Amino acid sequence: MEIKQYLDPIVDWLLASGLRIAFIVVLTLIALKIAKIVSNRIFSVFLKRDSEGEFKKRADTLSSLLRYVFGISIFITSIIMILGEFGIEVGPILAAAGVVGVALGFGAQHLVQDIISGFFILLEDEIRVGDVVQIGGKGGIVESVDLRMTVLRDLAGNVHYVRNGLIDVVTNMTKDYSRFVFDIGVAYREDVDEVIKVIKAVDEDLRNDPDYKSDILEPIEILGLDKFADSAVVIKARTKTKPIKQWGVAREFNRRLKRAFDENNIEIPFPHVTLYPGQDKDGQAPPLFVNMNEQEQN
Repeated sequence: MEIKQYLDPIVDWLLASGLRIAFIVVLTLIALKIAKIVSNRIFSVFLKRDSEGEFKKRADTLSSLLRYVFGISIFITSIIMILGEFGIEVGPILAAAGVVGVALGFGAQHLVQDIISGFFILLEDEIRVGDVVQIGGKGGIVESVDLRMTVLRDLAGNVHYVRNGLIDVVTNMTKDYSRFVFDIGVAYREDVDEVIKVIKAVDEDLRNDPDYKSDILEPIEILGLDKFADSAVVIKARTKTKPIKQWGVAREFNRRLKRAFDENNIEIPFPHVTLYPGQDKDGQAPPLFVNMNEQEQN
């Protein structure tokens, strides 16, 4: 009888509050799944029209943020409902949490700074998932961005976690479009106008290539003879491409330009060294002995 006296309240609680708690847990899991689906599909109508463009980056970033906000909201709501089933008054807890939150706010200034900075980064559309950026002294492609942290992966595969509070300057290399600047050096003996014609011909050939023409937005812009270097004259030019396509286009352009220079006997310069033996007090140059040995080839 005594055991039954203790078991009856437990069974009654399990049949009442226990079932409700289990129901809350199931609803929480379902709500999290629905939140993930909704956050992924909320921009699907627009992504069908712009599957590779700038809006896709914006949509991916905001959808990840929505999943984060939905998840936190659902989790907090579930905890409050479960505490209510245990007979715990939620009101005093929330009031105490407010006081504790104020105290923690003074001690967690970096966290507050990260969240505020992250909010404005997302609001002003400075960084999106898929962008190539330089922030906090690190560079790479943005894998995720939320209110607290931005995650980058560089070319070597290293992952960098940058707190949003540390971001004061953002260099976005793939916002709306991209550019690549060429510094093309040729020997002093070359005709600059002829070299520019060859550069334009290579660019036109590249823009007519089916593999690259959709990535290049404009013909190459020749900025002119930029400087006289030690062993070369440098012609500066730039090309405009779709976001994140500039490096692939530039590598192919350089490959074709090298071949075109070879075909037109245009010299790509290398460092030259001028030897000056000096003069003695009488104005005579000291002897300079140069010994060249030709090795026999087997």
